[in-house]
Amino acid sequence: MQHRIHVMIGYAIRAIDGDFGKVHDFYFDDATWTIRYMVAETGNWLLGRKVLISPIAMGKPDATANVFSVNLTRVQVSDSPDIDTERPVNRQHEDELHEYYQWPRYWEGGYGGVFGITPYPVLETSIAKESVDSDRRDDPHLRSTRQVTGYRIHATEGDIGHVEDFLVDDEKWAIHHLIVNTGNWLPGIKVLIPPTWIKSVDWTTNSVILDRSRELVKNSPVFDPSKNV
Repeated sequence: MQHRIHVMIGYAIRAIDGDFGKVHDFYFDDATWTIRYMVAETGNWLLGRKVLISPIAMGKPDATANVFSVNLTRVQVSDSPDIDTERPVNRQHEDELHEYYQWPRYWEGGYGGVFGITPYPVLETSIAKESVDSDRRDDPHLRSTRQVTGYRIHATEGDIGHVEDFLVDDEKWAIHHLIVNTGNWLPGIKVLIPPTWIKSVDWTTNSVILDRSRELVKNSPVFDPSKNV
């Protein structure tokens, strides 16, 4: 089943032995458009601390009850390594996190998927960036859905709107489509754009660049929130 990322923001997070916070954000890999972590806001329980939870521990979100179950205990979460989610995630910290929970390290199994399965072709621009940034301590591919929301979308002939949301499946946690608000170009219309259409992402100009024409985007499926995709 597919879910809208921004609908899940604010869902209560239910551990094996009780609730412990709310969904705050998701981090995804910009090379494969795969969710890597849920960011959980623990509220007063851990003095506002945010923790990262891998899809390996995530159950299926309950849209009726607005609850997201995880296969962890509250003690496991409270004793997990402290990571500053307000800064770029450090690969060393990821390693500590995966060591603590005994989660497989996705970066050792190839690009994409929860266990290294590639749901989409790796972007050439991302491979190049990995080479250039090989000495970085943070993960150069890990991005926040909150951060990318609002990024401008550019087709081959020019601007077509902005990123409004993401559609993600609850099996491999792959982002299947970006929901694009076409703004003044097609007033009131939102279309679905697959990640395979993305040529590159420019993090300095907050832009997503497509290798498709505006006409093709215009003929893309229209997003209707009342219907299943």
